[in-house]
Amino acid sequence: MTSPTRFLSLIFLSGFVFLIPVSAEEKAPLNVLLIMVDDLRPELSCYGVGEVVSPNIDRLASRGMRFNNAYAQYPVCNPSRASLLTGWRPNEVGIVTNNIPLRKVWPDVVTLPQIFRENGYFTAGFGKIFHLGLNADQEVTFFEDPQSFDIFYDARPDASKLGKTGEGRNLTDGRLGWCQWLAANGDDEDQADGLLAKAAIKILNEKRDRPFFIGLGFHKPHDPFIAPKKYFDLYPVEDVKLAIEPDNRSPRVRHAIPNERDFSSFTDKERKEFKRAYQACVSFTDAQIGKVFSAMDKLNLWDTTIVILMGDHGYHLGEHDWWNKVTVYELGARAPMAIWVPGTKGMGRSTDAIVEFVDLYPTLLDLTGLNSPHKLSGVSVRPVFDDPDLPGKQAAFTQVNRGKVYGRSVRTRDWRYTEWGETGELGIELYNKRSDDGEYYNLAESEKHSNVRKHMKQLLYEGFIKNQEAH
Repeated sequence: MTSPTRFLSLIFLSGFVFLIPVSAEEKAPLNVLLIMVDDLRPELSCYGVGEVVSPNIDRLASRGMRFNNAYAQYPVCNPSRASLLTGWRPNEVGIVTNNIPLRKVWPDVVTLPQIFRENGYFTAGFGKIFHLGLNADQEVTFFEDPQSFDIFYDARPDASKLGKTGEGRNLTDGRLGWCQWLAANGDDEDQADGLLAKAAIKILNEKRDRPFFIGLGFHKPHDPFIAPKKYFDLYPVEDVKLAIEPDNRSPRVRHAIPNERDFSSFTDKERKEFKRAYQACVSFTDAQIGKVFSAMDKLNLWDTTIVILMGDHGYHLGEHDWWNKVTVYELGARAPMAIWVPGTKGMGRSTDAIVEFVDLYPTLLDLTGLNSPHKLSGVSVRPVFDDPDLPGKQAAFTQVNRGKVYGRSVRTRDWRYTEWGETGELGIELYNKRSDDGEYYNLAESEKHSNVRKHMKQLLYEGFIKNQEAH
């Protein structure tokens, strides 16, 4: 929206009245809606997984820009979000576990929503944008960050007792407490994510005289895999397709998977139940996102609102015999991202540009004209919104810790290179992404690829190790 040009009468000269503009047409500040979906991998129709029912996420991917190569900096909730929300890499933030609140380490850091709040935006947080926070009494709690949000709502305490009943089971006979599914009784608003969508829509409907930044963090498909039964009914268990692993794959580097024994006893029945439950939760969350988008339609908010929808890292559904996150394989590092930016030329297209989650902070500042409160480690990808054919960054970096063991990975357009240990002494992986997208054939010891390995090692040092030494 623009305001009309206004004129002011200055002075009479020789019988004429001279008028000059005092305010050229100015665009109103853009709102921001950031939707984060916990543990969401590109298990979506818009990413080629046609059996998944995800029409609302697909709608945004079609209307806006779908990023095919977006990478998290850490494949676990808290470190990934702490990095994204500060604009720093995990080794710079110093948070590489799920049990340290950001404010314990950086009490005064200006987070992504906070910089908008400090520039006059109304900010609201719903659900899981932050992982751990400190409440107003400085007590450790989930999701809260009073410095970032004018209002905050955690829907979990309000989920109904009915929504905790239904048909389901633990797939490991209780050995892994999280590994369970439930086709729940009740409807969407008997679950926390249904209540989050309802609360966000209420805020969208409220009239206010300033722009907004809304963070909406949905919990599913994070475990335990609980969703109303109607979403499970979309996926008959006998129709679930399992990942096919090649028999001649390279021996796995020791630390690539956290614990191979966790799922070694899984039968095909349990594998299908797990994947079915994950997909049901994706469709449940997609339906909540659809309600939010319908509210935006009615309120005519698309022309004035940047919309970002993303997972917080990747996830395995049986690939490499793993059923979780916490890896720096492509499946652990890559996550879906779709962004709508009003008025840019590339909307309605996809891009293969390499981007990192750490780029989101500078990109949103660039799009809204705000100044950075501190030095940011990412770069603005604003040019990609006008030209999706741009290559993006040369490389994306992801890291993980196995206790005191470091895993550091760099991904270029054609290669993924990973070192375990301080200098790769505990294992090195090199995969040709053109011919081996699943990363099953390790070329690190191939003499033919020694120059590639040397180049990727240098990239890893320049983009990550050197950066760590600087902090």
